[in-house]
Amino acid sequence: MTRLPNNPLRLIMTNPEKDVAPSDVVTSADSFNSPLGGPRKVKWYRSTFYNALILGICNFLAPGIWGAMNSLGGGGEEEPYLVNAANALTFGLMVVSCFFGSVIVRFIGIKWTLIVGTMGYAPYAAGLYTNNRFDQEWLVILGAALCGMSAGIFWMAEAAIALSYPEPYNQGRFLGFWLSFRVGGQILGGVISLGVNAHRSTSGSISYTVYLIFIALQALGPFAGLLLNNPSQVQRKDGIPVQLQVANSIGYEMKTLGSFLSGVIALIIGNLLGAFLDTKRISLKKRSRYAFLLVVGWQGMCWIWASVLTTEFNKTNPIYDWTDPGFGRAFVLFLFWVAGFQLNYMYLFFLVGNLADDQEEVVRIAGLLRGTESAAQCVSYGLSSVNIMAAVGSIYLNFGLWAIAIFPAWLIVKEVGEAFGDKKIARETPGLRGTLDQE
Repeated sequence: MTRLPNNPLRLIMTNPEKDVAPSDVVTSADSFNSPLGGPRKVKWYRSTFYNALILGICNFLAPGIWGAMNSLGGGGEEEPYLVNAANALTFGLMVVSCFFGSVIVRFIGIKWTLIVGTMGYAPYAAGLYTNNRFDQEWLVILGAALCGMSAGIFWMAEAAIALSYPEPYNQGRFLGFWLSFRVGGQILGGVISLGVNAHRSTSGSISYTVYLIFIALQALGPFAGLLLNNPSQVQRKDGIPVQLQVANSIGYEMKTLGSFLSGVIALIIGNLLGAFLDTKRISLKKRSRYAFLLVVGWQGMCWIWASVLTTEFNKTNPIYDWTDPGFGRAFVLFLFWVAGFQLNYMYLFFLVGNLADDQEEVVRIAGLLRGTESAAQCVSYGLSSVNIMAAVGSIYLNFGLWAIAIFPAWLIVKEVGEAFGDKKIARETPGLRGTLDQE
């Protein structure tokens, strides 16, 4: 329904003018473009060592200081619970921002992406300060959210720079020198902790002055990032220019984002259904029927939605970018499809558990279920190898099969909790087994 070409973040060692982000294009005399050969003389402020130094300073001022605060225990707080919750929020948002990092590189270049990535750390330190001094918690949570959105971008950018800027024979030295600054932040935190606690035997938080120093240091992060060279400005001793870029389309990022979001949604909704099916406040009869209505309704909604889109797309053959108005309709349908599959899959296993009279029958019915699933997958892939079925036929066929399956499925579902009883309990409870056999 959407045509999403693969365009991952990549290193390009040729065609230096092609698809380079605007901030990465340099035409000054400082640009180094020597032919390949032996070691070349380079300007110190364009060298890979210089860029490792600047990258390390950025690392120290951003995640390094963040690590220093956390090494104090709860960000220097007497009670660490709020800070632990804030850190959980930070890392959760980093998962998302890491996925979007390459999109930002596409528009503003790797250098400015790194600079933007340093901007969320100081608000978090400010939140710890206001909470420690004025007992205000809201800025801790807001700062953690801002830190999470920027930190993922920073981590992605600094890793890309560290892997692409140095010469191959200097890669290890570059990485070691750069990462030394992160350890420097931890050392700083340890020194402060030792100084604060050396002459006292009670717990407590660090002084306000230390917080203000941390805030000031992290606020310097974006300014340190300005000293970094753009990829096209870097002069390597092997004479090879550095071209770090993202191709024009962001279809690859949207595919990975869709895969990530659909997995998260399926995980959440599947576990919610599982919790509902296990609840004791509602009878087994009602649980099975309510869940059946949810699964059937969800699947029906998706197939109607897909049929409408497929009919429309088959006539117009559109190619959507993620910013186009029609993109969201198909993208959200994909998320709902994956979630609906998880619901349907889980409910089938629930029904199997309420059909079998004994453990041997559990094995047989489970084998029948998985075998039928494999047969359906075989037919599905076979039909999808035919152009017309791949384009529109599979959607209509599945829609029809969904409608046909509702009534026979209901004949089974309506017996759960009635004639069948709770067969899982009966199978595993010796006192009930004989009663079940007599029935």
